[in-house]
Amino acid sequence: MEELAQLYKALSEETRIRIMLLLIQGELCVCDIQAVLDEPQSKISRHLAYLKHSGLLRSKRVGVWMHYLIKESADETCKAQLAFMGERLSTLPQYQEDMKKLRDFQKQKGCEPLPPPRRAGRQRPGATRQKNPNLQKK
Repeated sequence: MEELAQLYKALSEETRIRIMLLLIQGELCVCDIQAVLDEPQSKISRHLAYLKHSGLLRSKRVGVWMHYLIKESADETCKAQLAFMGERLSTLPQYQEDMKKLRDFQKQKGCEPLPPPRRAGRQRPGATRQKNPNLQKK
């Protein structure tokens, strides 16, 4: 019952409901959510953190970007509520508009994952390391 109460508390704000409806479709980058909701990154991140700390979301880093997805719930009632929400609220005009914005944004999206940065000390193949004469022991 506690998990269900936490679900309803987490969904007590319109922005979080809209985020959850977007994430029901699958994993999204923060930039996707930000573009759809047309809100500052700080506000989106605050709501994502609230949902994550409520146990509804999990995150993962993809390059320099954070991606969020709905966490598998152990509670069958919570799963049923999220499924019901996705089914019933998907007919709302706001949801339809959000999904259109998401599709449009993803067509021209500019935040694709970047390759991970090289670790310090690793050299590019074929590169030779030059010693700094100021750092040599005397």
